[in-house]
Amino acid sequence: MGVPAAQADTIDVSPPGANDWSCKPSAAHPYPVVLVPGTFENMAKNWATLSPALKSQGYCVFALNYGATNGVDATGPVADSARQLAPFVEKVLASTGARKVDLVGHSQGGMMPRYYLGFLGGADKVNHLVGIAPSNHGTRGLITPTPDAVPPATSVGGSNCQACADQQAGSPFLTELNSIGDTVPGPAYTVISTTHDEVVTPYPSQFLAGPAQQVTNITIQDKCPADVIDHDQAPNDPVTQRLVSDALGQPAGRPGNPAYQPSCV
Repeated sequence: MGVPAAQADTIDVSPPGANDWSCKPSAAHPYPVVLVPGTFENMAKNWATLSPALKSQGYCVFALNYGATNGVDATGPVADSARQLAPFVEKVLASTGARKVDLVGHSQGGMMPRYYLGFLGGADKVNHLVGIAPSNHGTRGLITPTPDAVPPATSVGGSNCQACADQQAGSPFLTELNSIGDTVPGPAYTVISTTHDEVVTPYPSQFLAGPAQQVTNITIQDKCPADVIDHDQAPNDPVTQRLVSDALGQPAGRPGNPAYQPSCV
């Protein structure tokens, strides 16, 4: 989840394939895809491989940075970050002419949009939320940057990382988020998790409760037992990316196909 401090100057750099504001969705892919990075991450690093992969498949791809505290992305209060996501989605819809977007988020980025859906009116503007290792019910561990990744003052529970405190299991934020249930009517939800997640633990806490026609929870190792991908690199995992593509390719309002078997190569 770490991002080198030197990358603080790249906050406006889009990942390859993203933020082409002239892109118009095709009939095959009518929903623009908005990529939402995780804690301590910026869009350029978090989506360096998935963004161009989706673009090559014919999607209009967009990405954003949010929640910066002292130059470190995605560390501010999660509810405030959701309030930054809302106008970005509006901008994408206005630019593309689409009725709804698909959201794909990693870690905090897979959970934070649920606040947008449930509390900020986003449910009518989102077709599908795909979470990669999302912190939906918090973690019993610590969300910390990799060594030398961010300024020393940033620490779990510290004033520079309110998002870290918000993502602790049982936090006031998560209590509010989940007080209305794991899902809201309208959007589909797909969760992609790894048993080797060392950040959002235990990994089943990432899963969402909901009817099968709205929610699909996938454990990567149930599909590919030898895959040892961890939390940080999950968005770059080819298996994860195939699962994301399958989820985005489902009919409107439907989650990922639980029977889909990606190639494990």
